[in-house]
Amino acid sequence: MILEMKVPSPGESITEVEIATWLVEDGDYVEKDQAIAEVDSDKATLELPAEEAGIITLKAEEGDAVAVGAVVCLIDTSAAKPEGNVTTTEASKEEKKVEEVKAAPKTATYATGTASPAAKKVLAEKGIAASTVKGTGKDGRITKDDAVKAVPSMGTQPANGSRGTSRKKMSMLRRKVAERLVAVKSETAMLTTFNEVNMQPIFDLRSQFKEDFKEKHGVGLGFMSFFTLAVVRALKLYPDVNSMIDGDFQIKNDFQDISIAVSGPKGLMVPVIRNAEDLSFRGVESEVKRLAIRARDGQITIDEMTGGTFTITNGGVFGSMLSTPILNPPQSGILGMHNIVNRPMAVNGEVVIQPIMYVALSYDHRIVDGRESVGFLVAVKEALENPVELLMDNNPTKALEM
Repeated sequence: MILEMKVPSPGESITEVEIATWLVEDGDYVEKDQAIAEVDSDKATLELPAEEAGIITLKAEEGDAVAVGAVVCLIDTSAAKPEGNVTTTEASKEEKKVEEVKAAPKTATYATGTASPAAKKVLAEKGIAASTVKGTGKDGRITKDDAVKAVPSMGTQPANGSRGTSRKKMSMLRRKVAERLVAVKSETAMLTTFNEVNMQPIFDLRSQFKEDFKEKHGVGLGFMSFFTLAVVRALKLYPDVNSMIDGDFQIKNDFQDISIAVSGPKGLMVPVIRNAEDLSFRGVESEVKRLAIRARDGQITIDEMTGGTFTITNGGVFGSMLSTPILNPPQSGILGMHNIVNRPMAVNGEVVIQPIMYVALSYDHRIVDGRESVGFLVAVKEALENPVELLMDNNPTKALEM
């Protein structure tokens, strides 16, 4: 029996995916539920598992955009599993080696190095001489694809040193992120305001409670819980920052779904902490850990990255001192955290060394005015510098036990 495997719908509003990587080769024997491919949507990268065991026939190439519901491969479920230690993948590789040996270089002909009409046009537009391009077409003819992939010379090459280049198609997810970032710049009135935070009160709390907190809850007491809860408090005070534009309307949210930007193997991921206003310090830290692990392992789902109302991004983990974070549309605000550095600071009329973090709030000025944006960031600063009173109701032991 021949089973047609079709592209499943990875999420609402997604109509096509891209074959990022085939994890098997044409003619391989696959087991049921074995991952056979990684597919990219404009929101995430997902694994495609084999629906049944059998011999697989691929119907799409890597890099192909395939509509949801289209057939991407066939599985012959009646085929017997190969015996012995040599898998079909290894066998096919050996066959390829034989074919490569057979495909010995051919003698140059009049066509060698000659560009096709389409290739000539592309090379002319790039200002590249045909003599500098190696043709892959019949008898060495330069094809349009060769011309498209050709890279112009970067000037006179030095006698020594490596000057290699590589060409790799960006994933659908990366391309979508790029499109969104450019759109933010052109479609919003984005501004950024800055402030500084004295992190010493949080340092003191973590030094006092972090061991008991980890032993009790199985997760570390990091900075993200303080920042998340400080943001939740500030969003309640300045709800315009927790809103978004929908055509001619402003949509305000009475809940705080906080997106957390994390770096994953496929690039930037922004999973969402749902209803952060209902979470304790333990709840936030546990959720941050869970989402970060899923993003790192490539298991994050589209639903887990959809619907945030405000974003927190931490460039400080990479050593950034200051930045202007870009909005995560359709949200109207994003808070940028940075590295913590000991700096001289005036405290009670005296200059003392304190651990200082610069923070940045980028916001959409179309619906967030200066009073709200500056007030929001000051409210975050106040909560971080006085967490016992403003985030723990003057009872840190109770707040960290929940």
